[in-house]
Amino acid sequence: MAASMICSRLSVGLKTKGARTALSSAAKVLHGGCGLFNSYGFQIQQKRSLSLHEYLSMELLQEAGISVPKGLVAKTPEEAYAIAKEIGSKDLVVKAQVLAGGRGKGTFEGGLKGGVKIVFSPEEAKDISSRMIGKKLFTKQTGEKGRICNHVFICERRYPRREYYFAIAMERSFQGPVLVGSSQGGVNIEDVAAENPDAIVKEPIDIVEGIKKEQAVRLAQKMGFPPNLLDEAAECMIKLYNLFMKYDATMVEINPMVEDSSGIVMCMDAKINFDTNAGYRQQKVFDLRDWTQEDERDEQAAKADLNYIGLDGNIGCLVNGAGLAMATMDIIKLHGGTPANFLDVGGGATVQQVTEAFRLITSDKKVQAILVNIFGGIMRCDVIAQGIIMAVKDLELRIPIVVRLQGTRVDDAKALITDSGLKILACDDLDEAAKMVVKLSEIVTLAKQAQVDVKFQLPI
Repeated sequence: MAASMICSRLSVGLKTKGARTALSSAAKVLHGGCGLFNSYGFQIQQKRSLSLHEYLSMELLQEAGISVPKGLVAKTPEEAYAIAKEIGSKDLVVKAQVLAGGRGKGTFEGGLKGGVKIVFSPEEAKDISSRMIGKKLFTKQTGEKGRICNHVFICERRYPRREYYFAIAMERSFQGPVLVGSSQGGVNIEDVAAENPDAIVKEPIDIVEGIKKEQAVRLAQKMGFPPNLLDEAAECMIKLYNLFMKYDATMVEINPMVEDSSGIVMCMDAKINFDTNAGYRQQKVFDLRDWTQEDERDEQAAKADLNYIGLDGNIGCLVNGAGLAMATMDIIKLHGGTPANFLDVGGGATVQQVTEAFRLITSDKKVQAILVNIFGGIMRCDVIAQGIIMAVKDLELRIPIVVRLQGTRVDDAKALITDSGLKILACDDLDEAAKMVVKLSEIVTLAKQAQVDVKFQLPI
C-alpha cells in the first residue's frame, strides 16, 4: 500500500521501480523519461521491482524454451578459464554482471574500459575476468559510487544478420502490458526514441485475454523480420510474454533480439524486472536477489520490514502510514526544510522495528534532525516512544529529535519520554513540530559548517 501511494504521489510518468538507477530503457521509451522527480525536485529511484543479473535472466529464458547463446557464469578468473574451455569456441564474450545500464561504455577500477569484452581464447577470458571480478564498474547509471562486479558471464559469440529491440512493460496509459519493438536493436534505445520515435512500435495486450498470435506476427512485421521468420519471431514473443506473466515481471527487455547467421531468432541479452509485491509467490526468483548491487539502506529496510525510500534532504522522517508520511514531507518542505527520506513504519511496528528505523535514518550522514510524526490508531504511541528511547540510547544519538504523537496511549508515551530524561523535543501540533525541526536542522548545519559543537538543552 505504501509503495502504491508513493508511486501515485511522486511519479512523473512512471520505474516501474523500476529498477536500477533508472527504471528501464523500455520505461523511457514508453514514458519519455526514466527515474522519478518528487515534489521537492530530487531525482530518486523508485523501488518497485527486483532486477536480476543477465545470466540469471538468460537462464529463465532458456527454461522457457527461448533460444539464447550458450554460456555460464564465473566467480573467479580460474572458473572463467574452465568455462571458456568447456564452451569450446574461440570466439567468446566476457560480460561483467553488474546491475546497471551502459556496461559496454563503463570503466573499471584499474582502468579497464568496457564491461563487455570479446576474447579469442580461454587464457584471454581469464585475463579479462581478473580485471573485472572484485572491481567496481563505473557507468552513467552507477555514478561515482560504481557497482561491484562479483561475477562474469562467459558466453559464445554469435554473428547476427539483423538486430532488433524488443520489450514488454506494464504501461499505465494502456492499462496493462504492451509489447515494444524496433528494427534498430543493439543500440541505445533511448537515443532511437529521441532521434527517430517512429522507429519504435507498440502493441497493447489485453491482460485478461492474453497475447494473440496475430498480434505478435503484426509486431514482428512492423519490426522488419523477414517473411520466413515471422512465425518464429512471433513464437519467441509469445514465450517471452508467458514468462512475463508467469513470474509477475514488470519489464522484460531483449536488446538485441536477432536473426542469427544460422537463420534462427535468438535473444542475445535479457533484462527482467519483477514486481516486489509478488515476492510472496515468486520466492524462487526473489531468492536470487543480489544485495551487493543495491543500496545498503534498502537491504536494511527490507530485513526490518520497513517501507523506506532515501531522498536528498537533511531531515529524517519516521511516520506511520503512507499518507501521513507524504503529508509530513510536504509540511517540512512548506517550512523550508528538505526531507531526507520517506519511512513508513506501518501500523503494527514493534519496539525493535522503531529502533531499526532510527538506525536506518541515521545511517544517512546528511541527516541533521529527525521528525517523528505518529498518529496512534492501530499503532500504539507508547510502543513508538519505547522504540525512540531505545534508539537514542543504543545509537547514542546527538542530533535533535522532534516528536509529535497523537492517538492511542499518547499520555503513556509522553510519560515515558519525560521519565527517560533524554533530550527529545515533544510537540502536539504538527505545524509547530515541522517549523521546529526545520530550524533545528538549520542550526546543526550551520554549526557543523563552522566546526562548532552544539548541545541542546530542554526548557524547564
